[in-house]
Amino acid sequence: MSKTMKSLVYLGPNKKEVVERPKPTLQNGKSAVVKMLKTTICGTDLHILKGDTPEVPQGLILGHEGIGVVESVGENVSNFKVGDKVIVSCITACGTCPYCKKSLYAHCDNGGWILGNLIDGTQAEYVHIPYADNSLYHIPEAITDDAAVMISDILPTGFEIGVLNGQVKPGDTVAIVGSGPIGLSALLTAQFYSPARIIMIDLDDNRLKASLGFGATDIVNSKNMDAAIKQVYALTDGLGVDVAIEAVGVPQTFDICQKIITKGGHVANVGVHGKPVELHIEDLWIKNITIATGLVSTNTTPMLLKTVSSGKIKPQQLVTHHFKFSEIMDAYDTFANAARERALKVIIDFE
Repeated sequence: MSKTMKSLVYLGPNKKEVVERPKPTLQNGKSAVVKMLKTTICGTDLHILKGDTPEVPQGLILGHEGIGVVESVGENVSNFKVGDKVIVSCITACGTCPYCKKSLYAHCDNGGWILGNLIDGTQAEYVHIPYADNSLYHIPEAITDDAAVMISDILPTGFEIGVLNGQVKPGDTVAIVGSGPIGLSALLTAQFYSPARIIMIDLDDNRLKASLGFGATDIVNSKNMDAAIKQVYALTDGLGVDVAIEAVGVPQTFDICQKIITKGGHVANVGVHGKPVELHIEDLWIKNITIATGLVSTNTTPMLLKTVSSGKIKPQQLVTHHFKFSEIMDAYDTFANAARERALKVIIDFE
């Protein structure tokens, strides 16, 4: 049996390469090694390649999402055994530090977002998972493989950082700026709370049109930002929106959120920002608004597993393209040019 594996490695801004690397081995009694079945590409991976996250070291294997089969487990792992089919969570949680005790796994003292960020990630044939008991999830039989991959990251991210931080309530008017996979995940899960209206805002007419099939009530193209803002106010009788969810990570989209939020509203920033944004506190201080930011903790993953198992939502609808791992460079090109390729989420299959 080969002692090496194929993996996609980050080589610095705008540089990546498929290389042979040694297969990972167990590092301690709490870890596991997972043979990957499927992975995907996240917008965060694109931010890494742009140089927006300088803490990522050169030579690191990218990726923080996917599903696989447990290859080996440490002697102290109690929830998983060899052969189990699992979701790899984007967040690694030790389960014992002060932040984990608060279910704030994103800030685990011994983990957090480390896969594909500080330690080797999932865009490889095998991945080492620290703290396996708290960082893997069994896949219920009712959930398709593609849906399970969506539960690794984007579904809990859109829900926790967009919908929950935005405090979406029944009857609210919600605007989601960015109709990519994260924005659509927020759209799917916002409907748990029966908002009266969900307005999707984006530059891409194809993605906007697709969002109508996911439950959006209105769509607004933001190529002309001033015209888009006026359109939102026209849709809301001049009041603005109760919740504005930023799901892109650029200054312009955050600015839209500031300008369309109503008095007493909530702005929830989900996007990864590599550049500063301008906060218009001179306008916002008197409006009693709340601005929330955050990194997903995946503390809602067990609930989302049940919801997806029941068929209430179908996150596999977010998948538009499949590639073999040998085609991962093509997958990156497709995902990076989503408007041209009409791509939402791409799946990379190892088998």
